[in-house]
Amino acid sequence: MSNQELIEATKTFVKDTLKDAEGGHDWFHVERVYKNALLIAKGETVDPLVVALGALLHDIADSKFYDGDSTIGPKVAGAFLLKHNVDSATINQVIKIIENISYSSNIGLENTFRSIELDVVQDADRLDALGAIGIARTFNYGGFKNRTLYNPDIKPNLNMTKAEYKTSNAPTINHFYEKLLLLKDKMNTTTGYKIAKQRHQYMVDFLKQFDAEWEGEK
Repeated sequence: MSNQELIEATKTFVKDTLKDAEGGHDWFHVERVYKNALLIAKGETVDPLVVALGALLHDIADSKFYDGDSTIGPKVAGAFLLKHNVDSATINQVIKIIENISYSSNIGLENTFRSIELDVVQDADRLDALGAIGIARTFNYGGFKNRTLYNPDIKPNLNMTKAEYKTSNAPTINHFYEKLLLLKDKMNTTTGYKIAKQRHQYMVDFLKQFDAEWEGEK
């Protein structure tokens, strides 16, 4: 099987696996991350197959939909790649990307694994949490979890532990301050940062408008 055939088989597998997924973590999210990763990778020296597979499989079993179990995604991805006779070195790199890509996995920890392929896929995933799509995904997930839109009496927690982050039921607006507005300065690549900067400003402008409307000023 050629690399391109493997990538196409992976796309089919992900589409089928995520066909009933929540709208912010479905195949279309994965497809956007895949496209972002290919764009960012153009400016980096990477293993293109690892980047492609890491992007396509990064959310194959997001822990937030599996009672916080972060081991399922790597297991599912590893089994799929092994079935398709992918070499062990590539499988290991893809699994490491899945294990280390999430925002929560890096809270309060020193990174024990780094690679340029992880940097690229992580930036690609974070870009999809920013800008217009990031705003849409945030409110989609908040609605999915039946969270309050906004409550001025519940202030954002800017010093959450990993456990607090993963179990938070705070209003949706708080998520912008607790995570999304922090992503720009956590980007790994020059291309990722450049795109993130524009999307970050779009969210800042949105929040200013939201606050003004909430206070009846506009």
